[in-house]
Amino acid sequence: MAENNIAPSTARSSAVMAAGTLMSRVLGLVRTALLAVAIGNTGLVTDIFSSANVLPNFIYLLLAGGVFNAVLVPQIIKASKRPDRGREFVSSIMTLSLLGLAALALVATLAAPWILRLVTQLDETQLPLATTFAYWLFPQIFFYGAYAVIGQTLNANGRFGAYMWAPVVNNVVAIAGIILFIALIGREESNAFSPDNWSTSATVLLAGSTTLGIIVQAVVLLIPLRKLGLGLRFNLRMRGIGLRQTGKVAKWTIITMLVGNGAYLVYTKIATIATAARPAYAAMNPPEVIAGHLNLETASMFYMIPHSVITLSLATVLFNQMSHAYTERNLGAVRDTISSGLRAIGVATVFCSAVLVVLAGPLSMWFSGGSNDSAVVQAQVLVLLAVSAPFLSATFLMNRAFYADEDGKTPMIMQIILSVFGIALALGAAALPPNRIVFGLAVAYSLGNIAGVIVSHIFLTRKLGSYGAGEIFDVHVRLTLAALGCAVVGSAALGVLGGYSADGFAWSSLTGSLVALLVCGSLMAASYFFMLRALKVKELDAFLEPFLAKVRR
Repeated sequence: MAENNIAPSTARSSAVMAAGTLMSRVLGLVRTALLAVAIGNTGLVTDIFSSANVLPNFIYLLLAGGVFNAVLVPQIIKASKRPDRGREFVSSIMTLSLLGLAALALVATLAAPWILRLVTQLDETQLPLATTFAYWLFPQIFFYGAYAVIGQTLNANGRFGAYMWAPVVNNVVAIAGIILFIALIGREESNAFSPDNWSTSATVLLAGSTTLGIIVQAVVLLIPLRKLGLGLRFNLRMRGIGLRQTGKVAKWTIITMLVGNGAYLVYTKIATIATAARPAYAAMNPPEVIAGHLNLETASMFYMIPHSVITLSLATVLFNQMSHAYTERNLGAVRDTISSGLRAIGVATVFCSAVLVVLAGPLSMWFSGGSNDSAVVQAQVLVLLAVSAPFLSATFLMNRAFYADEDGKTPMIMQIILSVFGIALALGAAALPPNRIVFGLAVAYSLGNIAGVIVSHIFLTRKLGSYGAGEIFDVHVRLTLAALGCAVVGSAALGVLGGYSADGFAWSSLTGSLVALLVCGSLMAASYFFMLRALKVKELDAFLEPFLAKVRR
């Protein structure tokens, strides 16, 4: 049977990374809340900016992200065992990557008008502003890639903290830019921004500060990179340093990313149907606020928080462990790592899912720009996504087991299956009325996450045999029972605070929603803890130990 506890060194590294990610996510929430104040949460300019702002990261992930995030680490670990500590290999990888990223960013920026027509449903009155945003935002592609390749070099050398803390600086810069925007340009409540009254100064402040944050995020990693002492240099040499094996794995990973992000492209294009329809719904009597692209992105940000803070932090360290275990052909260690990892992250992700579902309303109040109607719409999208948060995290960790063995082909096959399923669901959502499209897409996301676990389990069992799935399932059943119990407690408390009445205390103001969050969240955490104890979930101790040890010290 696999050990219940993860290694102390793993826990410490994960805790450092989780702390950085948590701080980044908290600042990201502040940034999103301020953005809602600045340009609104359900306005036309809001969705135009959102549509342009997601594309740089999307293009980077589509064409290069998978190679950097999944392929390079095992190769750098192997290279680090050479007499030169991998200097020649990393120098070549860094040089080729940055040159390729620069070319990609330049081409994408010049092609921005055509890209926007391809991936969105914005009409001719909305495209000019989207294109202007894109010219300021698309250079981010280079810096997203630079951040990833430098960060993965640090991770492969056991320096995990900087990679997770750099986004904190990004958010600080972006928040400063939004505050400056509000001070100098104003806010949505008083300006009612539209493509007609949007100014060049507004673009420079909003889009410019967003891109500046990404630049700083990449540049700060140069400090810990220099401290590694690898003596990296400009190097175009490609022969004799091990790039052939990297290319073999990268080939499959590139196809996987093309397929997966191609599906995301379909989702984005369908979501902008709602964006284009917003003026018509706003002109109705009475006007109707409908969910759009930014609402889907904001809900995704919320339900990704447990994944980003817990799963990514733990999985980054476990990925290194699995890579080493594969190198030593110790498949038992790989199976134990997957089993303990899935059970440990489940403790957090199942609880967070329950919290997001129960408290979606009070949470959304802070990201609605002061509009209760917008908050209601945002909360509905969040609930539909949040129920599948644990499945998203489980799929991610299970997939790392293939990449750690330099197997890019199997994840590609899985991604094709899931993308076909997801696109079919998205096309079904496109057939809905515009005011229901984003809800349909949220349901499609959740069903896709559930399907991801099923497909990953089938392929993982074929590769490794039994990895303790029965024990993992048993633990998650008990986690779900505890989460349902704490959800009942939280829902009851929210009802007392008026959370289910339009004129209730929880909806009366930001203060009311904050009180509801604090009271209900605390009751849910306490009840979840005691229910896990009653259900004898030992993984709770494995999850809490690194944090308790730090407090004791």
